[in-house]
Amino acid sequence: MTTLGISAYYHDSAAALVKGGRIIAAAAEERFNRQKHYKGFPVQACGFCLKEAGLSVDDLDMVVFYEKPFLKFERIIKNHIFNAPSSLGVFLKSMPIWLKERLNMRRTINRAFLSHFGMRPKEVGFCKHHLSHALLSFLSSPFKTSAVVIFDAVGEYSTTSIYRASSDGCTLLKEQLYPDSIGLFYSAITYFLGFKVNSDEYKVMGLAPYGDRTSKEYSTYKSIMEKYLLTINEDGSIILNTSCFSFQHSLTMVDDKKWESLFGIKRRVPDDPITQCHKDLALAAQNITEEIFARTVKYAKHITGEENLCIGGGCALNCSAIGKIKSLGIFEKIFVPFAPGDDGAAIGCAMVNDYKSFVADDAPLSPFTGPEYTCEEVRAVLENGNVNHTYYKQAEDLYSAVVDELVNGKIIGWFQGRMEFGPRALGNRSIIADARMADMKDRINGKVKYRESFRPFAPAIIDEYAAEVFEIHERSPYMMATYQVRKECQEMYPAITHIDGSARVQTVGSENGRFYDLLRHFHQATGSPLLLNTSFNTAGEPIVCSPEDALRTFRESGMDVLVIDKFIIRK
Repeated sequence: MTTLGISAYYHDSAAALVKGGRIIAAAAEERFNRQKHYKGFPVQACGFCLKEAGLSVDDLDMVVFYEKPFLKFERIIKNHIFNAPSSLGVFLKSMPIWLKERLNMRRTINRAFLSHFGMRPKEVGFCKHHLSHALLSFLSSPFKTSAVVIFDAVGEYSTTSIYRASSDGCTLLKEQLYPDSIGLFYSAITYFLGFKVNSDEYKVMGLAPYGDRTSKEYSTYKSIMEKYLLTINEDGSIILNTSCFSFQHSLTMVDDKKWESLFGIKRRVPDDPITQCHKDLALAAQNITEEIFARTVKYAKHITGEENLCIGGGCALNCSAIGKIKSLGIFEKIFVPFAPGDDGAAIGCAMVNDYKSFVADDAPLSPFTGPEYTCEEVRAVLENGNVNHTYYKQAEDLYSAVVDELVNGKIIGWFQGRMEFGPRALGNRSIIADARMADMKDRINGKVKYRESFRPFAPAIIDEYAAEVFEIHERSPYMMATYQVRKECQEMYPAITHIDGSARVQTVGSENGRFYDLLRHFHQATGSPLLLNTSFNTAGEPIVCSPEDALRTFRESGMDVLVIDKFIIRK
């Protein structure tokens, strides 16, 4: 089967083309149109996938959408009826959109393909939202059988799901239903702390370690959450006190005045200072989330009896919570895919027709599924833009030059090969620096990324040296969990050690190509097997896709050096 998977119309639209148990191409639309978390139809992503595969729309056996619109519409209608009359305003705003384009999604998709590609697909199919997440999570894992847990905001009805996966398929065993949702709870906290919902939840996670677990405020906030906001059951399921939330009948997550009265602090608005109270609130919410994760995972172990666990859904991007449940040893091995969120669901739903092929193929799936640019294409961009550059014919000379820049404290934009899929920069569209320099974190946050000073950076380390620096005994190729930096190494690598001594580790092997080779050269020259690695973008921008994107971001930020293919551009 040749299948094109699509996620769209909520956030993080993407397209993925799979065939015979392999991902041929996949990319998020935001990388092309430069609109972060873009939710419209992924026109350019679809076009890229077809071009990369050398196919036309007529060559596709099926286009599959990442959720079932009728089920989702049913849930929305029931929600509006149940919450009437307070939900009337949202109902009047949402219904025209649903009736025009989202309810008859088959017609909407056909029209989009006809408009942009001149023909309709032969067939349009649909895959349940959580199954889309589960398929990518299991089929990209190294496991033959596994429990699969999806932590999410909401699919059609499901908010948390437990599956058992094997060569026979993914079987749903248990699910939590809307409105009781760990994702919506965390998003409500995100909103109250002045960050953007469905975008900035990771800021709450990054802020949490600055909270004081011994303070009165922390204890008070956690008690308030447990007493008034939600009940946590032994199996990890939760019951939200919906009277304290407004997302069922409003476009905001909570009633500001009600929460301000509850917690005794004002809702923070963007650009307000972040106080210790905000940090303590973030820590309380993070710890409750980790408790829910742990109980759910224990229950999944109980009902599946499996030794392996795959985790997916947007909440799986909470790498601190993933790190905590890994440390509990409930499962022998835990795997999180490179794109557990809605963008990755485009790959998952495309896998539904080729399930047996993916199971049979032992080759690991690569996250490097996006556009790639030849040396000649890069040269043309540089010459057409009159950009001063140096070309290094020999790879060894290129690595030596880059290592010299890193050792001299330079911040480098690193652009190589096929773009990675998912939210993490894995070494092909990265900003890199020497993690041994004490001021590097503040320099990159302030002068390159233009983001909050509390935000941590990740280390990328050569596989075989990971256990020497971190408390880790497994591969972590996708930066999906935090691990403790060994105490003797924390002062050595201040730029990647978070305030709680943790780091979101990426282990790098030979499959990472030039990034692996660069790390080896840096290790040989300095004795350090790791570099600081963060995504190649500035605040509010998607990760760069093209050489033009890279040049623009390089010019607009405080980066010192740009490396594209074998070309080096210096300021």
